[in-house]
Amino acid sequence: MLTFVNQQDMIDFGEKLASYLFPGAILTLEGDLGAGKTTFTKGIGKGLGIQKIINSPTFTIVKIYQGNLPLYHFDAYRLEGQNEELGFEEMFEDEGVCVVEWPIYIQDILPQERLDITITKNDDESRTFAFQANGAQYQNIVEELKL
Repeated sequence: MLTFVNQQDMIDFGEKLASYLFPGAILTLEGDLGAGKTTFTKGIGKGLGIQKIINSPTFTIVKIYQGNLPLYHFDAYRLEGQNEELGFEEMFEDEGVCVVEWPIYIQDILPQERLDITITKNDDESRTFAFQANGAQYQNIVEELKL
């Protein structure tokens, strides 16, 4: 677990984490509204060399950014109860990095191997990150970063 006291610390860690990611990497981000999921994703994008401003894909469901690797930024919040084919599996199998906010709403189609990150907003406005590695590649990341 890691605790960050401000948004810049979260962005800096996202940028550092990005240097360990690989084509086809999948990260899920759980946390309440305002926990910092999109802020953290901005850091990942920065670490992937993305120049565009990264913001929440709430209304578009997924935004695609081009960098050293493509970044597929999902917000599944509005997909609760949806059962239709959305084509996400193709993105999960692509050479990009997938960051999925609100993964609970699409858990049935998420690949088994991924890095699950839970962000908790604390009373003092700091954020605590908990990491669950699912698969050897993600376990290596957790060990390298001493999470």
